[in-house]
Amino acid sequence: MMKEKKAIINVKGTEITIIKYQEKDFISLTDMVKNFEGGSTLIENWLRNKDTILFLGVWEQLNNPDFNSFEFEGIKSEAGRNSFYLSSKKWIDTTKAIGLKAKTGRYGGTFAHKDIAFEFGSWLSPEFKLYLITEFQRLKEDENRRLSLDWNLNRTLSRINYRIHTDAIKENIIPQHISNTQISYVYANEADVLNVALFGKTAKQWSEDNPTLNGNMREHASIKQLLVLANIESMNAEFIRMKIPQHERIIKLNQIAITQLKSLLADPLVKKIN
Repeated sequence: MMKEKKAIINVKGTEITIIKYQEKDFISLTDMVKNFEGGSTLIENWLRNKDTILFLGVWEQLNNPDFNSFEFEGIKSEAGRNSFYLSSKKWIDTTKAIGLKAKTGRYGGTFAHKDIAFEFGSWLSPEFKLYLITEFQRLKEDENRRLSLDWNLNRTLSRINYRIHTDAIKENIIPQHISNTQISYVYANEADVLNVALFGKTAKQWSEDNPTLNGNMREHASIKQLLVLANIESMNAEFIRMKIPQHERIIKLNQIAITQLKSLLADPLVKKIN
């Protein structure tokens, strides 16, 4: 089953549906032709064009390891003849193409990978293509802005909980009159309690496993992981105040982290967050 996220852009008064399939954007060709004379027959006419077949074949060869080049050669040899006919479904079924999607249901129609949709836009009208690209880019910029806000919000929450966590360590674990070096070791040790509970490894182990990455594991965490980290950080602060031994705390925190991550992954409202 095609699992997708849907968005709508407005191009010169035409609402065009965009779905995301396997992290790639597919644009509705059916929507694109709604306000052009000829409607959906334009898609069929475009697919009959030999230049279109050549373009689709090259795109598939570059992006699809399962593309059936033998069947493609047969279609290419027929393209251009008066009797030649090719639907998107026939193209997909015959060549195992992935650049086009023939979709049924409420938001059905022919969808194309953005590269192919822009090419189709050129065939319809160079002006329409430019407006389409402009609105598509605006959509992507808006999505990136929202993700950035989500990321910064969770980073801020994590920093606040970090302060609560370090205060609990200072008040309940660090004894009086030890050196700053020893204090730093205690903080790092407790930070690794959270790292192991959530990421399954200490900061040192992560650095050794990822020598080419800059920063630490938290800087490379997903937003969902940062949200869970903020939660277990505040919980660990309470566990410390409750005098629960470290080995018991790490087991509890690991169980909580697993449960919360599963809940976040299952919640349709947060599935789209990285």
